[in-house]
Amino acid sequence: MKKQSATQSVATANDRGLAPRVSAMDWAAVGEELDAFGCAVIGPILTPDECDALAGLYDQGEHFRSRVVMSRHGFGRGEYQYYAHPLPPVISILRTMLYPPLADIANRWNRAMGIEVTFPAEHQEFLARCHDAGQARPTPLLLRYTPGDFNCLHQDLYGEHVFPLQVAFLLSKPGHDFTGGEFVLTEQRPRMQSRAEVVPLAQGQGVIFPVHHRPVTGTRGVYRVNMRHGVSRIRSGKRFTTGIIFHDAK
Repeated sequence: MKKQSATQSVATANDRGLAPRVSAMDWAAVGEELDAFGCAVIGPILTPDECDALAGLYDQGEHFRSRVVMSRHGFGRGEYQYYAHPLPPVISILRTMLYPPLADIANRWNRAMGIEVTFPAEHQEFLARCHDAGQARPTPLLLRYTPGDFNCLHQDLYGEHVFPLQVAFLLSKPGHDFTGGEFVLTEQRPRMQSRAEVVPLAQGQGVIFPVHHRPVTGTRGVYRVNMRHGVSRIRSGKRFTTGIIFHDAK
């Protein structure tokens, strides 16, 4: 039997039931995790074959609109590429299916923080809002790290319209494909020291986390805490991650 190419393997993701896997998640529990800790691990959502197929796209330039070498911009070490239209089917399905339950959480968070912005129920409606404001470039990306690489703490803000949650999926197998490279979140609390959260992931798992800030309940009510995320130093091997960002960029 002829072996599928990486592109063909990615294209058959929907046939293998990716959308039902997302729909079957316990979204109430995800919301509780996000409220309590500022992040939530989901899955594994992607199969090893899907992970390998996405990682295999990295050297196929036709799938991407631009490439960023982190060291050139002070972002850390390593590199990433933004997918071009049309997005790989796996990425398109994840973006479409993850958005509605996350929009419910995002709207609840904005109400708690006194932010008047609301998000529509379907992702295409939100993308139309982005595109009307000139934000039309796709933001999902594929990241590659090799020994010594790391990603500085940062936020993925690309324009006026920002969806407040995003998801990073680990495509490589920890302890086998790479060592080190832990996903890290920091929470900057008012008049308090910052809190760090290290999130261990298995291949195919995703971590949902805030793009910018989140609500936290204190003794005087709800306040906003500022969030940043990054990746610690890769000790050995090669680490691939794909990031699902729901707003488009200018």
